[in-house]
Amino acid sequence: MTEIAETLATAPDRTATGKEHFEVLDGLRGTAALIVVLFHIQGITVMWDGAKVVLHHAPLAVDFFFALSGFVIGYAYDDRWDRMGTGRFLALRLIRLHPLVILGALLGLASYLLDPFAGQAQAVPLASVLGAFALCLFALPSWPLANRWTDTHPLNGPIWTLFQEYIGNLAYALVLRRLRARWLAVLAVLSGGVLVTGAAMAGTLDQGSYWETLWMAPVRLFFPFLTGLWLYRVRDRLPDIRLGWLPLSLVMLAAIAAPTMPVVHGVKLNGLYEAAVVILLFPAILIAGRHSEPGRGMLWLCKASGRISYPIYITHFPFLYVWMNFVANGKASQAELLAIGTALVPFLLLVAWAAYRWWDLPIRARLGNWLRARG
Repeated sequence: MTEIAETLATAPDRTATGKEHFEVLDGLRGTAALIVVLFHIQGITVMWDGAKVVLHHAPLAVDFFFALSGFVIGYAYDDRWDRMGTGRFLALRLIRLHPLVILGALLGLASYLLDPFAGQAQAVPLASVLGAFALCLFALPSWPLANRWTDTHPLNGPIWTLFQEYIGNLAYALVLRRLRARWLAVLAVLSGGVLVTGAAMAGTLDQGSYWETLWMAPVRLFFPFLTGLWLYRVRDRLPDIRLGWLPLSLVMLAAIAAPTMPVVHGVKLNGLYEAAVVILLFPAILIAGRHSEPGRGMLWLCKASGRISYPIYITHFPFLYVWMNFVANGKASQAELLAIGTALVPFLLLVAWAAYRWWDLPIRARLGNWLRARG
């Protein structure tokens, strides 16, 4: 146990091919995931009363995930295509991402069928629920279910981003990996224009998870993903900015906690602000995070944050559906809601760590061994 703790504190994580992780970027992934979790808990606790919501722009963490994904995929795979085909790349990405997608779908199904606070709000035909579950197992959109708004992934809302992630991975394997940096920049500029237009029209970038705004999902994917990949390709020409995990986390938190912007003379400033965060701030954070070292004292925290980021993102929402129905019952006092909401944070962290330790790691290890055995 002591050896494990020492390894976590001193040894950088490595990819399957031996490349060192960007530990600060891993830590920032954890920061963004925790922001999403806190946003959901606090938002549900105040029943999404806009004046009471604290982390107004937390949905932008999704755009940061996409940008980080583009950068990391370029780093991990750009130099491997002389010995790897498209099929193997897609298999590797499925092994990396899909075990937790399946766990998230299972938790979502249990949450829908066993929620003790839902009453008759979720009394729908079992065939409809199981059909949505079958699609969720593959991260595919399904028809809306009662008491789940019009989510494209009603059993576990955050899985909509994994569906987009797979689209980005497929685009990388088939097209983007072959493009020079200048063409990636051109595509990023064009997709950035669409992103700004969509944000200005809607007044927010919190779009894409509902059927009514599904068209914004690929818009939110492609600008940050393309930009992240482009930043990796031109990494040696970028300024050497070093801020570290904690300062960059505070910068991200400050941007996300900024108040909702008003409409001025018909201009939806909130949408423009969120587009500016995605287009200007997040690439700057990526650049600084790429160059920064966590330091010995912060290395273990960055590593733990990075390891827990994906599991907590994909497992937390099924529990929060139950929390939503409990809050909606209106039988608890504000003090009780605050106490329970606060206790949910360590609980969800423990669930995520258990999912990582006893589900994600062993399944990925077995599938990885199977894939290597096949050559």
